[in-house]
Amino acid sequence: MTAPENANGAGLTEATLNPRVLSTQYAVRGEIVKIANGIVNDLAEGKGSYPFDKVVFCNIGNPQQLGQKPVTFFRQVLALMEFPALMDDPAVASKFPPDVIARAKKYLAAMKGLGPYSDSRGAPVLRKDVAEGIARRDGYSADPDNIFMTDGATPGVHTAMKLMLRSDADAVLVPVPQYPLYSACIELYGGTLVPYYLDESSRWGLDVGELQAQLDAARAQGKTVRGLVVINPGNPTGNVLSYENQKEVIAFCKREGLVLMADEVYQSNIYREGAQWHSFKKVLCDMGEADLQMISMMSVSKGFYGECGRRGGYMEVLNISDGVKDQIYKMQSISLCANTSGQVLTALVMNPPQPGEPSFEVYAAEREGQLGSLARRAKLVADGLNKLEGVSCQPVDGALYAFPTITMPAKVKEAAAKQGRAPEFLYCLELLQNKGILVVPGAGFRQKDGTAHFRTTILPSEEDMEGVMEEMAAFHADFMKRWS
Repeated sequence: MTAPENANGAGLTEATLNPRVLSTQYAVRGEIVKIANGIVNDLAEGKGSYPFDKVVFCNIGNPQQLGQKPVTFFRQVLALMEFPALMDDPAVASKFPPDVIARAKKYLAAMKGLGPYSDSRGAPVLRKDVAEGIARRDGYSADPDNIFMTDGATPGVHTAMKLMLRSDADAVLVPVPQYPLYSACIELYGGTLVPYYLDESSRWGLDVGELQAQLDAARAQGKTVRGLVVINPGNPTGNVLSYENQKEVIAFCKREGLVLMADEVYQSNIYREGAQWHSFKKVLCDMGEADLQMISMMSVSKGFYGECGRRGGYMEVLNISDGVKDQIYKMQSISLCANTSGQVLTALVMNPPQPGEPSFEVYAAEREGQLGSLARRAKLVADGLNKLEGVSCQPVDGALYAFPTITMPAKVKEAAAKQGRAPEFLYCLELLQNKGILVVPGAGFRQKDGTAHFRTTILPSEEDMEGVMEEMAAFHADFMKRWS
């Protein structure tokens, strides 16, 4: 049944939708991913004819989809919390280490199980454990009342943008290349994205001079720039900021009165030898900048755990007034609370087994094994891409991605222009159609005009990664030959 003609747009059609919804884009799951999903369905149903038997999803940081194993301690605690009766059977309970049982009982006693709603900010027992983990990480205390548990880091970004963006006169500085969540949120909430460009020639470095230039230009156009987003380690770029660079960023925010939004979900993923990750909170406290407003985000989806589907995370707010925190609490309350399993996993990630505890050796071995493997894959991917004609890839120092630049043949650019697409879209589409490898066109992350990139994860297993790179190399050689 269609809406009556005199309904004055009451029905839902594309013409009557909120225009901001229509203009919002999220490239990581955009058009090319829909095509890939169609191919997956065809393969499952025996339809079509493809020169491969599976699609390798290198488009998104979804580690367990590509075979990464979960951390034993985390899953053991969750198993007991999902079905506490397991602990009543001595034969079953004996298969779980004592610290697993103790942690499960501690959380169950405080939360009354995983079924009830928690406090809108998150269960107090879990926020306390997260705060203890932050304090252990940084060497500075953390207040559980400054921590809001979220369904992954994404709701924290949404909340921050809703707080800051009152109209299109309000703006946020965002790194380019950027993670499309930021451009999507800013578009959805009616603000303005002010890009600052990372320097590809220096491992995607962040130059405070570039920040200042973009800030000044935005203000000259009448924009009120309210915040600065920093993604460290970088997505999609894989860069890791130095301690000194972080100090420069903090000083810049303090001088210009900006809220610092620190996206730190890849904090465990550091591969460059000698590199060390520091939270912005630690650097801020080291500097004695007690009054800089900051919102930091963390997630259980990345790291060496890769629990994307659990949707766990938190945001920590610093130097934010009680009145503003009350408003955050109100917004959290509209959704009642983050899912409780994700909350538990967040507490486990931030407060894992410690040396001397029964589960520590297994936990540490799994952590080091997974991070060591990711470091080897990061090098394999960057080295492999740099061997391709017209391709240049910066080292993957951290996170889960490579973001190479491609010099496209003129014929590709012409064909893409006729279709109204970025040249790298055609490259990525043909890579999918010919080899079953799914990567994301760089235009979805924004990039300097006249350049072409794509983002690929480093997540296929070590056993599979070499084959993936060989297939990509074969495709690339054929593509360049056909289009030259």
